[in-house]
Amino acid sequence: MTESTLIEDKSFENHDYSETIITKKEFYNCNFLKCNFSNTNLSDSEFVDCDFNECNFTMAQIKNTGFNNVSFVNCKLMGLDFSKCNSALFSVSFNNSNLDYTSFTKKKMKKTKFSNCSLKQTDFEEADLSQATFENCNLQDANFMRCILEKTDFSTAKNITLDPEQNKLKQAKFSVEGALSLLSKYKIEIG
Repeated sequence: MTESTLIEDKSFENHDYSETIITKKEFYNCNFLKCNFSNTNLSDSEFVDCDFNECNFTMAQIKNTGFNNVSFVNCKLMGLDFSKCNSALFSVSFNNSNLDYTSFTKKKMKKTKFSNCSLKQTDFEEADLSQATFENCNLQDANFMRCILEKTDFSTAKNITLDPEQNKLKQAKFSVEGALSLLSKYKIEIG
């Protein structure tokens, strides 16, 4: 990675940054295509108005990292702890990406869009996901506990399990199957 701390209007393609340190850098209006950030330390960096396409972030360190108006498309983001990101600079969207085993604990993610993503065993505990959309997402074993899910759209999500008594669900949208899963904790049979 270049020595400059401020990088603007650049495109990066097929770069392998795995297991390197890219801390305290600022990226504005940059595009990353097919880059490998696995096990990379991105702590204290900022990404503003950036797009990541077909990038691998598996197990990257993102402590106090800012992602402001950042989109991830066809990315592998397994095991990331987004709860450690800079909360003041956190506005993201995810499309066709793998976010299995990630954490969004206590993140404010109003209106965040997840589209065609795998979110298996993802932790959303105490997150504010009001007006978020989970379009065609797999939420198998995802943890929703004490979340704000008001006006959240789960209507096309699958494998969702959450406790309606432990989350704020006012005007949340569910498919019939998803709505029935809200009753699973009561172990009742619906014929």
